[in-house]
Amino acid sequence: MMYSSRGDQGDRDLLLLFIVLTAWETGSSQVHYSVLEEAKHGTFVGHIAQDLRLELAELVPRLFQLDSKGRGELLEVNLQNGILFVNSRIDREELCGRSAECSIHLEVIVDRPLQVFHVEVEVKDINDNPPVFPGIQRNLFIAESRPLDSRFPLEDASDADIGENALLTYRLSSNAYFSLDVPTTDQQVRPLGLVLRKPLDREESPELHLVLTATDRGKPELTGTVQLLVKVLDANDNAPAFDRTLYAVKLPENVPNATFVIKLNASDLDEGLNGDIIYSFSSDVSPDIKCKFYIDPLSGKIIAIGHIDFEESKVYKIPVEAIDKGLPPLAGHCTVLVEVMDTNDFAPEMIIKTLWLPVKEDAQLGTIIALISVIDQDSGANGQVTCSLTPQVPFKLVSTFKNYYSMVLDSALDRERVANYEVVVTARDGGSPSLSATASVSVEVADVNDNAPAFAQPEYTVLVKENNPPGCHIFTVSAWDADAQENALVSYSLVERRVGERALSSYVSVHAESGKVYALQPLDHEELELLQFQVSARDAGVPPLGSNVTLQVFVLDENDNAPALLLPGPGGGAGALSQLVARSVGAGHVVAKVRAVDADSGYNAWLSYELQPAVGGARSPFRVGLYTGEISTTRDLDEADAPRQRLLVLVKDHGEPALTATATVLLSLEDSGQAPKASSRASTGAAGAEAALVDVNVYLIIAICAVSSLLVLTLLLYTALRCSAPPSEGACGPGKPTLVCSSAVGSWSYSQQRRQRVCSGEGPPKADLMAFSPSLPPCPGSVDGTGDPQASLDSSGKVGCSSILFVYVPYATFTWAQVFDYVLWIKGC
Repeated sequence: MMYSSRGDQGDRDLLLLFIVLTAWETGSSQVHYSVLEEAKHGTFVGHIAQDLRLELAELVPRLFQLDSKGRGELLEVNLQNGILFVNSRIDREELCGRSAECSIHLEVIVDRPLQVFHVEVEVKDINDNPPVFPGIQRNLFIAESRPLDSRFPLEDASDADIGENALLTYRLSSNAYFSLDVPTTDQQVRPLGLVLRKPLDREESPELHLVLTATDRGKPELTGTVQLLVKVLDANDNAPAFDRTLYAVKLPENVPNATFVIKLNASDLDEGLNGDIIYSFSSDVSPDIKCKFYIDPLSGKIIAIGHIDFEESKVYKIPVEAIDKGLPPLAGHCTVLVEVMDTNDFAPEMIIKTLWLPVKEDAQLGTIIALISVIDQDSGANGQVTCSLTPQVPFKLVSTFKNYYSMVLDSALDRERVANYEVVVTARDGGSPSLSATASVSVEVADVNDNAPAFAQPEYTVLVKENNPPGCHIFTVSAWDADAQENALVSYSLVERRVGERALSSYVSVHAESGKVYALQPLDHEELELLQFQVSARDAGVPPLGSNVTLQVFVLDENDNAPALLLPGPGGGAGALSQLVARSVGAGHVVAKVRAVDADSGYNAWLSYELQPAVGGARSPFRVGLYTGEISTTRDLDEADAPRQRLLVLVKDHGEPALTATATVLLSLEDSGQAPKASSRASTGAAGAEAALVDVNVYLIIAICAVSSLLVLTLLLYTALRCSAPPSEGACGPGKPTLVCSSAVGSWSYSQQRRQRVCSGEGPPKADLMAFSPSLPPCPGSVDGTGDPQASLDSSGKVGCSSILFVYVPYATFTWAQVFDYVLWIKGC
């Protein structure tokens, strides 16, 4: 600051006094500077960017902010060079009054990453305030009879500066009657005073004009003066005297009006009016004291009449006079020192500045949520404040500086559990009773995509009847995402794969928004019994998350296939079944067998056989087994029976509605003499059967060993294939028809073995169950010229052992009871 009244030398001295100190860091975020008050605009304070270890090029991108905490724009930062400079006039006395310490607290905030620094700029005092007396003139009335060494108090001068700049020395103008009594340092409460050194003579000098000068110790020195007018009074030779020159009393702040403070006591050795005393404040007492205290002129009691506030003034120094009623009146003086005691009358005040809300739920621990500054105007323990948060919140307070806190993230956030926190900050002082203040901070938790869509169960089973209409809705998948907004927006899609030679998308589709699954074409149980696939649910987050669910679609059979007859003809095609029958056969002899298969399954494929009545109502000597299809005689044949019998057999399944097929059986009856060859064949067959029965135990052992070996070999091969070969897509389609033997009543019948692969994409294909039943009739063992499998029957209707058909079936097909049945059949051979 320039002082034009001091000249160039003064300017150079002020420039020499200008010291900028880049001090220390408190922790990792405090920097200390100092600057002289009244410094000019642009005065350098410090390299703040360098001292905070910030790059100059980052100041603007990182949103450098300087918060002076209500101090206005006293200081500013040049973002081009990172220098902190004086922006406007700084008056230490205006900022801090008589306080010995005076600092400007700055808060520096930068982003990316978020950092908060505290900067303290100490304002140094300069000697810019001269000493000032309460008035420009002081009138003193002193009786000429006052003895030597009498002391007359004077009001001290005051200096708004501090330290050396406020230490005053006094000088009295040269005179013959008075000297100046200046108290020592440990007698500061004792007022300045004049001491009478030479007796006064009113007749010789009725008035004395003196000048009192106060000089501070600053550089340059500043002075203040007051004119002292001493009027010499006549004769009242005893002035009132107090029992003490200094009264000290402690008074709590905020006491009610009319509170008693102290009672003064003065005495006068004179009598009469010269001994009557009137108490009053000194004439030069400040108006503030007159507003806050009252002295009773007769009793000398001092009472409080105004608001006593510790934060306004901690000490009141009250000069009191006791004046008698003599002529001229004489006065005695004393000082009442009232020390104001602080009470806890101010609750803490909080200022909360929130940063970057809402907070993402994946924010790192230690992320700063808000900055909190606390102010308590009380002192001592009454002004010591502690802050706390409501319990059970994932935040904590970190003290960054005196009465400055940062609310930071203390534990992980989960928006799906708690989406918003109402955090209550409580500031409590150390008074008794303590006072507190609360403030609420609403912290919203922002969602991140941390939850994948979830299905209620990992797998669903869907039953669909075959021959469904194209595009029909068969199922609806639904996934739930715990996130919010686009992170919870779920879309559905098929996990594409191959089903045999076709793509999965040719069979089914899924609606992306609703999750509805549609069958794009009619499904055929005979072609595809199980369709297993996965539907994916994926949210719209970044990055997106997803999960899959498995659907097992079982195609239910409907009765849509009529029975198919296996009759002689190319490839087992259509035609009549012809058979020679000897007239000599007895009742119950099986002469032929109608064989049929049904492509359906279950109840829809269960066949029954019925013999249609003959034309004309004639009763036929033949009958057909209801479930076996075997045609047998009902009685002995005779000559009256027609040589050619035409039988019409109706084959019907058990579906709803039932489907049928009709087979024609042509039987040619032969006389007994025409069948020697058959008899020969029968005897030969019987001989072979007897030979087979001799070795039945051998065959039994061989069959058991063979089946056991097949089972063990199948297990080993299956295990090796499962462990070595990757899963292959199964082909969905009907297999080649294979001749097998099964009967509910103990005889052979033909059934189509549908080697249907399960379209799951997992594991090798599995063959249909092939069950063998005991008491088996003749099994087909040869093929005739037309390609029709025929049974090798001897005259007794037994099957030859050479006609046994061994078919490989996976191990899972058989139970041990079925194996035993099969062995018994071999035994019968």
